[in-house]
This record gives sequence, structure tokens and C-alpha cells, in this order.
Amino acid sequence: MAGGLAALLDDVAVIAKMTSVAGSKAVGVVVDDAAVTPQYVHGFSPKRELPMIWRIAKGSLLNKAILIVVLMLLDTFLPVVLTPLLMLGGLYLVFEGAEKFYEAVKGGHEAEEKTPVVEAGPNHENTMVRSAITTDFILSAEIMVISLNTINDSISGGISIGMKAVTMVVVAILITLLVYGVVALIVKMDDIGLAMTERSDPGSQKMGRLLVNGMPWVLRVLSTVGIAAMLWVGGHILVSGFNTLGWHGPYELAHLLADPVHSVPGIGGFLAWLVDTVYSALVGLLIGSVIAVVMHFLPFHQKKPHDKDIPEPTKDAATVGEH
Repeated sequence: MAGGLAALLDDVAVIAKMTSVAGSKAVGVVVDDAAVTPQYVHGFSPKRELPMIWRIAKGSLLNKAILIVVLMLLDTFLPVVLTPLLMLGGLYLVFEGAEKFYEAVKGGHEAEEKTPVVEAGPNHENTMVRSAITTDFILSAEIMVISLNTINDSISGGISIGMKAVTMVVVAILITLLVYGVVALIVKMDDIGLAMTERSDPGSQKMGRLLVNGMPWVLRVLSTVGIAAMLWVGGHILVSGFNTLGWHGPYELAHLLADPVHSVPGIGGFLAWLVDTVYSALVGLLIGSVIAVVMHFLPFHQKKPHDKDIPEPTKDAATVGEH
């Protein structure tokens, strides 16, 4: 009994360790997921915001369940494809990151934020939820592939497929709760602030105004961090992938740049990480920019889901709630 309990606790400790490492490696995609999702509920009445987020979260869990099954099969029978798959995801990340970077530089994000979305009844809500779940599938695929790759790299000597699957499930649930919990908080923060401004307590009123006025800045910061994280994580995936596939130049250059600062007393480790991160982000921006230029010249290049034309509201359409 004692031996069985010790083994169980040891398994739990291993799963916790792998979950922590895998989650930290996927942070760039997690931040981007949290930054992207609020746009799909923007413009709907406040009473529909949380139900929509809940629907998207359930779709995200289903996405991750499908991905875990597929990835476990590939990891067991065709593990050689995991690095190319991860690199394909890295290409997507740096492409999206580069596009968002140039949109931010040109002021495109501000223009989008100022353009209200017209709520056109339940059909439009269903369309936006489906679009959000589709986008989530791409981001969830990145999170799950990064997690599986990290699990494989972090445990020497191998690990059972059961332990991998359990760890992937734990990562999927925790990240989904984190992302959509943060999304729900972001979306409802202005409503909370407005409610606080209506209280009689001057302190509550001041805090409410602070929340209402501060949310646009929070969203801007989150968006900026998301862009940087996409470029950094995507670039790092590509540099590591090139090294695994036999092109060692970019990986060796990263170490060549980071090695000199290792010797700085006290902060050498942080400086090395910073150099590697900046290098990965620049590689991501360069490759992503090339992909973006090519994509914009292709005839099938389409607008993103949130940029598509919104149908005109019908007479029976619900009116948009004022925040």
C-alpha cells in the first residue's frame, strides 16, 4: 500500500512538473489566445457576453480533446512528423505576429477597436462563436504540439503514453480555464467598473472609474505582449526546428550572442535569456514578414474572421447594449 501510494505521488509530481514546463513554453500562444478572443464578443449586449465565452470555451475543450488523440497517435506511430508540425505552427505564429506588428505600427488595431460590431441576432452570434472556435483550433493545436514536444524533451529515458496523455489533458484543462477565465474578466471589467461608479461610496466610485478608464490600456498592453510573445515563441520554435533538422547556423548564432553575457554576476542568466528572446523575436519578425508579403500577393488571401462584413441587422435583431 505504501509503495503504491509513493508511486502514485511520484507520478503526480512528474505530471505537475511536466504540466508546469509545458505551460510555460506555450505562454506566447496562451497570451495571444486571451488577447484575440474578446474581439468576438465585442458589440454584443452584456447579457450575451458570458454565455458566448462559455460556448467558445466548450468548443476549445473539444478542439483540444481531438488534438490530444491525434497527437498521441502521431507520437506513438509517426513521431518524426512532430518537429515539422511544430515548425508549421511556428510559421503561422510568426506570420500572425508580423501582421499584427505592422498593423499596430500603422495604427490598424486602434481603427479596429473603434469600429463597433453590429449585433444581428442569434445567427450572427452563432457565426462569431464558430469563428472564435475555428481560430481557437489553430491556437490550441500550437499549445498542444508545444506541450507534447516539451514533455518529450523534458523527460530523459522516456515516459509511458498514459502519462503523456494525462499530462496533455491536465495542460488542456488548465490552459482553457486560464485563457477563458481571463477573457471573461477582461470582457466584464468595464461592467464591473460601471456598477462600482453607481455606489454611494466615493472609494468605490473612484475605483470604478479607474477600471472603466483603464481597460483600454489593459487591452493595448495585452495585445502588445501577445504580438511580442508570438514572434518570440514562433521564432524560437523555428530556430530549434532548423537545428533538429540539420541546419545549425541560426541556433549556433543564438548561443554565440548569448554566451558573452552569461558571465555577468548575478544577472547573467537573465541577460542570456533576454538576448535569446530578442534574437528569436527578430528571427520571427523577419520570417513572418516574408510570409506576410507572399501571402498578400496570393489570390486566395482572405480577411480574418473578425474583419468579414457583418450583415445588416434585421427589424427583430436585438439592440446592442451600452457599456
